[in-house]
Amino acid sequence: MTTVAFVRHGQTDWNAAGRIQGIMDIPLNSDGRSQADALAARFKGEQWDFIVTSSLSRARETGEIIAEVLHVPLATDSRIREMNFGRLEGTDEAGRIERWGDNWNKLEHGIEKKEEVLKRGYQFLQELTENHAGKKVMVISHGAFIGTLIRDMMKTAEYEASLFNTSVSILIYREKHWECQLFNCSAHLKASEPMNGGV
Repeated sequence: MTTVAFVRHGQTDWNAAGRIQGIMDIPLNSDGRSQADALAARFKGEQWDFIVTSSLSRARETGEIIAEVLHVPLATDSRIREMNFGRLEGTDEAGRIERWGDNWNKLEHGIEKKEEVLKRGYQFLQELTENHAGKKVMVISHGAFIGTLIRDMMKTAEYEASLFNTSVSILIYREKHWECQLFNCSAHLKASEPMNGGV
């Protein structure tokens, strides 16, 4: 049995402003680092074998904060980077409407195809389950990437929700079958709100 915890990176200024990031390398903000601290505290005392992060800095820094607390090795893999959102990257809703009109989402913007995201995602998971069978691995990635992959793996509507920053989704792989034990959980953030004023 292999356990994979998919974690969305901590908050960035662009997350807070509602701007699409995609493959643009936007760093964590102070709230994002606090979220990563809270997640590290949540996992402290648990045994994880290693952490792998996206090559984008917001995911990598989230992973580094957690790895320092858990004392586990960390690696990066560009295959689990965020979906490429083409010319939408850097825009917010108001900006998209101003530039392309109310039906902006009906236009072609050069967004990476779902099939391409799934191809690299499944390739990554196949290697992970083959090379680290029986291990517990934390995968620090991005909202659209994780959501697209889990929805395809589980094939039920209950996994349609947008993922919270530093949310945890735990999947188990055994006998060539995936099952989801936890989805989009951000309980660690709620627990930390009285101390840091919320995120």
